Amino acid sequence: MKRVKANDPVAMVQMSLRRYFSGGYDDAFRYVNKAAALGDAGAHFLLARFYHEGKCVEKDGKKVLYHLEQPPQS
Repeated sequence: MKRVKANDPVAMVQMSLRRYFSGGYDDAFRYVNKAAALGDAGAHFLLARFYHEGKCVEKDGKKVLYHLEQPPQS
């Protein structure tokens, strides 16, 4: 949690995956959305899956493509 609080996108993606696989889709979405805003390419991929599957968000093909097309930030 220290790394999440320090805005580490890798830690946020890991926390998102933990929440996702335990059924906490809203929390998972919140963590992965923040990681994507910080430029994490893996987070964008996971967001695309959320929008593709319709987990806690409406299915949205345009948002799937948007997140899949985001380049990694250095």
